[in-house]
Amino acid sequence: MRKFLVVLDDSRECLNAMRFAAMRAARTGGGVQILSVIPPEEFQHWIGVGEIMREEARERIVAHFEVFAKWMRDRQNVNPELIIREGEPVPEILAQVREDPEIGVLVLGAGSDKNGPGPLVSQLTRSAGSLPVPITIVPGELSKERLEAVT
Repeated sequence: MRKFLVVLDDSRECLNAMRFAAMRAARTGGGVQILSVIPPEEFQHWIGVGEIMREEARERIVAHFEVFAKWMRDRQNVNPELIIREGEPVPEILAQVREDPEIGVLVLGAGSDKNGPGPLVSQLTRSAGSLPVPITIVPGELSKERLEAVT
């Protein structure tokens, strides 16, 4: 089964990327894999404190994932899979794409403010030519109606 890999983070544009991935998966018989990356700088504390912070980060990710997963199951009949990795976001995203041969498309949300599309979109599009899968960039300001029309 072809999977749409979408990155779960705290960005506003993440919502449209999630919607797009779920709608495309529902229409094409594919699946959705949601990847969240915990950056290493969150755990640069004493060992015990770092472990507590790591567990709290995982709990926040799972809670955030469950909101999207419920919508995907209820509205799109898609049951997403959650992957949590630790490290720098771009290398971890690339590693996930290379490690899972069922991933067919990487879906990213693009910011629409004056700061540009966001660091993930900027960094990953630079290496798009060497990726083993295409990247779909979903504008963060796209309306739900327009999103439905293009999927």
